[in-house]
Amino acid sequence: MSPHETGSVLVVDDEPEMAIALRETLRRDGYRVSLAQNGREAIEKIAREEYGWVISDVRMPSVDGWELLSRLKEKSPLTRVILMTAYGTVPQAVAAMKQGAVNFLTKPFKAEDLRKILEPPAPDQCEEKAGCAQGSGGRSPWENVSRPIRTRNPAMVRILGMIDAVASTPATILIEGESGTGKELLARYLHERSTRAHRPFVAVNCAALPDNLLESELFGYEKGAFSGAIARKIGKFELAHSGTLLLDEVGEMELALQAKLLRVIQEREIDRVGGTRPVPVDIRIIATTNRNLKEEVRAGRFREDLYYRLRVFPVALPPLRERMEDIPLLAERFRLAFEKEHMAVGPFAPETIELLARHPWPGNVRELENVVTRAAFLAEGRTILPSHVSDLLDPEAENIGRGEECDAGIRPGRSVWEVERELILRTLASCGGNKAQSARLLGINVRTLRNKLSEYGIGGGEGNGEESA
Repeated sequence: MSPHETGSVLVVDDEPEMAIALRETLRRDGYRVSLAQNGREAIEKIAREEYGWVISDVRMPSVDGWELLSRLKEKSPLTRVILMTAYGTVPQAVAAMKQGAVNFLTKPFKAEDLRKILEPPAPDQCEEKAGCAQGSGGRSPWENVSRPIRTRNPAMVRILGMIDAVASTPATILIEGESGTGKELLARYLHERSTRAHRPFVAVNCAALPDNLLESELFGYEKGAFSGAIARKIGKFELAHSGTLLLDEVGEMELALQAKLLRVIQEREIDRVGGTRPVPVDIRIIATTNRNLKEEVRAGRFREDLYYRLRVFPVALPPLRERMEDIPLLAERFRLAFEKEHMAVGPFAPETIELLARHPWPGNVRELENVVTRAAFLAEGRTILPSHVSDLLDPEAENIGRGEECDAGIRPGRSVWEVERELILRTLASCGGNKAQSARLLGINVRTLRNKLSEYGIGGGEGNGEESA
């Protein structure tokens, strides 16, 4: 067996106390550990012996951690490297991942944090060995999450690696991407990989509530603050204290409320509606949006100062049409989830997977989940055939998903109201009923879409499809 597959570790640190502490911790976990006082000594040891892991400090005399990482990538590319420092920043963490480090730890860190990185996956926890190898050093970076993230896409694997690196920092994260790409799932993954994992994770959908309700939902209110305020209400910021607050679809927030959010981010304290004194909060903020916030800033709909406060560490999730290799993997995951929650169902016929792989999926992963779930019901325990899927795929979605125009029933004699209604309903159908995704494609906000649906007698409340992750 190769040394890279065994528990051989080289700890590189010019602080003897830290190096010895790491050695004892790793030995208790069954690893074979050697020590080096700096990068030069480490290079000499690696020339004589192979190591599966190198755990190195960044700041050292002679050869520092960055140079050591660079040399290892050239001379021993299979060696997995973890960098650690007491002066960690988000840009450093990102740089480490880009240069090939498995992870970046900020001192002091818990033994459990290191153990999670070093532990190999069980055979059934890794979807694909190649994918795992690009994650956290052989360990599937998406295990131990309530809803695992499944991917074979190189861009997604890189994103998960960067999230691993930045999770232990307090950085504010902005996750951008179309509706249904998994923004909220990625936010939960980040929370569960952070030092706040055992603290609250609180999500609020900024698109689902009118402005006056959103303010009291976020900040809470005191008894008597307004008519109907018969008791104090604790807002989402306070509920998330010591944990993580997810601001879902932050681009839907009105300017006045954006100013209040900016103050919270700067001061780390909130004012309840009707309150007389500020309340301090200790939270990690993650924001998601399906809008292009840079364009929203140019249009005057989003504050530039808030944009840069939120965009400390930006993540752009690719749409499903750009990660088509994940479709069989995701479809099978959703099929198994259906079987667990409802009833036994047969496998996919190969032609069914081919059909799914040709669809552009404007509604992204959520649309795929909906289609697989409905097809599984139709199959009634038998093999899922193309006939169980084809009627669920909107033929117009191919045009809509690729940004091409469709006639939407335009012909002489039809009113603007009728054409508008048909376009809205066809777009909504193509997005699996998801209002946030439909609004984005139509170029309107979610509130306008809800009002239009109400006008058509369909109802535009906070029903299925309002979520936008």
